[in-house]
Amino acid sequence: MIDFAEAARTDPARYERAYNPRAAVADLQAVLDARAPFNARAMAEGDRVADLAYGPHPRHRLDIWRPAGPGSHPAHLFFHGGYWRSGDKANFAYLGAVLAELGITTAIANYELCPASNLDAVVASALSAFAWVTRHIGEYGGDPVQLTLSGHSAGAHLCAAILADPTLMLPAGVRLLGTTMLSGAFDPSPAVYAGVNAEIGLTSEVAARQNLERKPPRLRGPISILVGGDEPQEWIDLSLRYAAHLRDFSWDPSFAIVPDRHHFSILDDYRDAGGAVQRSILQQIAAGRI
Repeated sequence: MIDFAEAARTDPARYERAYNPRAAVADLQAVLDARAPFNARAMAEGDRVADLAYGPHPRHRLDIWRPAGPGSHPAHLFFHGGYWRSGDKANFAYLGAVLAELGITTAIANYELCPASNLDAVVASALSAFAWVTRHIGEYGGDPVQLTLSGHSAGAHLCAAILADPTLMLPAGVRLLGTTMLSGAFDPSPAVYAGVNAEIGLTSEVAARQNLERKPPRLRGPISILVGGDEPQEWIDLSLRYAAHLRDFSWDPSFAIVPDRHHFSILDDYRDAGGAVQRSILQQIAAGRI
């Protein structure tokens, strides 16, 4: 068990680089600027159904991106990152448009954010979004028998929370073909001692309650865990430990370190043909059809 409090006290500068992804990436703005034209084009040209409500909170909203052509298409749900305290579905329009071009009906969800909501409520809203998609994606051209799930950073944590939820029951006829998790913050505990917690307001008690390294997985299906090779080793270890946790319960997740990707550039693998993320999702869909 890592003593995160002691690590933060011993070398606060290293700790901040290790557990605050923005502090570890010097060219973050350049990455966001390069992505902006793709996002703008998607918002202008994509077939999007915007701001569908999946619950009562103002952030209980999702957008659905639809492929061209009639018929039912594989379905996908994505959760963005932002350390549970920032981020918006509008910034991931490019992702929805790309997956729609690949023939996948794609939902991109907002969820409650800290510190206005605590992490328990954030997780609860993600569970509600997933439940809504399993019930309603068919109304927008998605096939719930061919459902996949993915998330980045805090969004990967929310995916893991869905897989571990003891109350979750898939509706009849719904199949989760696979989950792809990128650079996940599966144990929230490091955030408690990082500077970013001034914006999150996370307590050690809530972090422990939402530590997915301590919760048995329940919702079966293939899992792909990806992390950037240029991320700090401490952040890579979060994914390694979660993969080991799944193996302790006789699951067999795939794990890959994606070369030349850091915490934010790994998202470009949704857009890049043959990229690790795109390949994972397409393989899970293809395997589920067999």
